[in-house]
This record gives sequence, structure tokens and C-alpha cells, in this order.
Amino acid sequence: MELLFARTQLKDKPQKVQLEDIKDKLSKEGEKIFYFDKENSHKDMMKLVTSLEDDNLNVYFREVKYGLSDDEYMYEVHVL
Repeated sequence: MELLFARTQLKDKPQKVQLEDIKDKLSKEGEKIFYFDKENSHKDMMKLVTSLEDDNLNVYFREVKYGLSDDEYMYEVHVL
């Protein structure tokens, strides 16, 4: 599964990442917080959460608003 990390600048394109790369980072570092772009579908984000929980990890997922507009948000995934 391919996901998009959150943009660091509004005009930049989001960086792509594979689910396996995320799992590799977690196996090396343990606890980690990831920020994903709003262009990811909610369905894909739920697949990510389910996949990580299947690996016996605790996952906290939420939408983070960073502006007043409804389309100014990103997804935060905190994995323990």
C-alpha cells in the first residue's frame, strides 16, 4: 500500500511511502508519530491503522486541522 506523507510546504507535492517502509521504521525506532497528507483516503488510513494493530502495536489516529478552512487538515498516526 502506498501512502503520502504530509507536505512541509503548501505548494510542495507530498512524499510517497510504502507500508513496509513504515513498519521497518517502527521496528528500528519503536514509538513514532507520522503525519499523512489529506490526499490519502480515509479508507487507506483505516487500512494502515488495522495493519499496524494486527502487528500488536497501539495506534492512535486523528485528523489535525491547521487552518480555518475545511480542507486544511492532515492525518496524525501515533504508534506505540
